Amino acid sequence: MKTDNPYTSLPDNAFWKTAVAGRKPREITGLWTPKFEIKKDQVIATAGSCFAQHIGRALKARGYAWHDSEPAPLLMRFNQEKCHLFNYGVFTFRTGNIYTVALLKQWLDWSLGKSVLPDEIWQSPDKRYYDLFRPNIEPNGFKSAEEALKSRQSTLKAMKRSLAKTDLFIFTLGLTEAWVNRQAHYVYPICPGTLAGEFDPTQHQFKNFNFLEIYTALTEVLDTLKSINPHLRFLLTVSPVPLTATASGEHVVTATLHSKSILRAVAGELKASRADTDYFPSYEIISAFPFKGVFYAENMRNVQPQGVNFVMNSFFNCQARVFGEPIANPTTVNHQATTHSGSQKMTDEVCEDALLDAFKK
Repeated sequence: MKTDNPYTSLPDNAFWKTAVAGRKPREITGLWTPKFEIKKDQVIATAGSCFAQHIGRALKARGYAWHDSEPAPLLMRFNQEKCHLFNYGVFTFRTGNIYTVALLKQWLDWSLGKSVLPDEIWQSPDKRYYDLFRPNIEPNGFKSAEEALKSRQSTLKAMKRSLAKTDLFIFTLGLTEAWVNRQAHYVYPICPGTLAGEFDPTQHQFKNFNFLEIYTALTEVLDTLKSINPHLRFLLTVSPVPLTATASGEHVVTATLHSKSILRAVAGELKASRADTDYFPSYEIISAFPFKGVFYAENMRNVQPQGVNFVMNSFFNCQARVFGEPIANPTTVNHQATTHSGSQKMTDEVCEDALLDAFKK
């Protein structure tokens, strides 16, 4: 006589045969059961690696209250390509990409006055000035070091103001690898000497953060944010974009899998241990082998627009499956998704492909 076991009453999505085998990539759905409803009147902030920009853009297009803490100057707002070139409206904060948790913690500590803000600014041979913590925030650099530092301070003030009134903070984890200052121990977003600055082996040191370091730092970040905004909730994602290059000594493929596996494990542990934290599997939807790499461009790095659309449709469909269709927010203008191919291409190239040439300089 057959007896019940723990698997007897599980749904179809718990079994490989019914959830994956025999299905085409675009037929594999329902990978996320969200913990909490994301409502259109909730203030949402996005930050992190390259892929975070797509999440913010999709939320804004659907009429969610995605927050832009530093809107573009009025005359620039009519030129989407120029806005993206100068990093306006890309992330909630005009920090540029925040690839590592260590860098996120550093920005947060600076904004709250918990650590000393360095005054490191790089002067190019043509007398333009670059903030090495936001190396591509101004594509042609600043006119002076003072202007660069003043701009950074504006971003820090905007970050502090925004986080205090944010309902949902979405952060996309990108990398475990980073470069740090040997003496002061602060973290750079990319290696000095690539997009800006000059590499100095006596000043700059490679660091590949391990699981415990990342888990501890991200826990501290979430706890700090809760201390200034008790009702804040968090949604973590992992970028499916592979490493541009690795300084680990490993092949870039194995280095990528090492990095992404650690980040995915950190996100999973925090989702399991914290009621205020969830994880959305954008990484799996793009890069898991059942999807056969169909959403990657020919270079197997860039995520094609149809891949982004598939990820974000999965996001909204999973929310609707659990909580129903969202109620429109009457106080939020329903902005349409940016369809200007030039601005989209510009953002993605700065974020992804341009780095490769920079590393080879």
